[in-house]
Amino acid sequence: MSILGKSVKKSSRTAQASQVAGAAPPTPLPSAVELSPTRGLRLAARAVARVQVIFNPTAGGARRQRYHAVLDRLLQAGVEVDERPTGKRGDAEAFAAELPRGACDRLVVAGGDGTINEAVNGLGQNAVGGGTTPLAILPLGTANVLAREIGLSTHPAAVAAAILRGPARPVALGEANGRRFVLMAGVGFDAHVVAQVSKGLKRRLGKGAYVYETLRQISRFDFPSYRVWVDGEERSVASGVVANARHYGGGFVIAPQARLEAPTLEVCLFERAGRFSALKYAAALTLGLLPLLPDFRVVCGRHVRIQGPAEDPIQGDGDIVAALPAEIRVLPDALDLVFPPARR
Repeated sequence: MSILGKSVKKSSRTAQASQVAGAAPPTPLPSAVELSPTRGLRLAARAVARVQVIFNPTAGGARRQRYHAVLDRLLQAGVEVDERPTGKRGDAEAFAAELPRGACDRLVVAGGDGTINEAVNGLGQNAVGGGTTPLAILPLGTANVLAREIGLSTHPAAVAAAILRGPARPVALGEANGRRFVLMAGVGFDAHVVAQVSKGLKRRLGKGAYVYETLRQISRFDFPSYRVWVDGEERSVASGVVANARHYGGGFVIAPQARLEAPTLEVCLFERAGRFSALKYAAALTLGLLPLLPDFRVVCGRHVRIQGPAEDPIQGDGDIVAALPAEIRVLPDALDLVFPPARR
């Protein structure tokens, strides 16, 4: 198959492959129905027989071990696994955009929040019927914010259980200048940190790379002002994060009232500029004290406009996705996302 002008080889695994060298026989597939809060009854784990997995073959170490441990559990459950390795940025989006209707029961994205973002945008562009395929995640990223948001452990057994038995629930997405995001979109200091963080340093230090770049940007950033309109009401701020989810940067809560299922966005406004304020906001976020600051506020809305320095970056789900000026809106029930099964 040709993807973005490049021939990409697909690989498929079956339960037969897992039974060599004394592997455990397939276990019975579960059958259950879960209650969706917005659409009534939703089939949670219809006999999941086929999954397509988009993954980065360069992931190594513990992440590669986690990936194979999850796939082994799927194979032992009798699931056919169609692996789609990415070769460059944009491949995950292209694979999801070309997913035919009925090609799989669930699309599994093995990677970080950026790879998930690509796949979500691909599903949104899908014109061949696969855009409504439920999306499940196999967390292999640096922060794994979406996994934390939905309560999904990174343990292989928990991830495999979610893929096999987890309910698919409709969630809202945000859209910034035509690009979809699952978690958040940010402008100002936040976006400049994301734009400048070194990929090499990120591979070596993980989350520490963002701490380093935050400290570096504090000494370099000129802290311009931004004009933000939330459902038509104007404000002037130093930075802003439009949140579709509670969590930010890992386990930190930036928007306590945000819910993926809600048809609204939580607009987080940082009102004071300057180095001291940036350090104060970062410390308050880390300590869980951000909502207590008098110069930080959260406004709920459906449509957001942002103006500032021309071509200033907009980050979405941890990657740069667009540039100012920004038009941001909520897309209710835009994605069927697989959640972990309820604990018994």
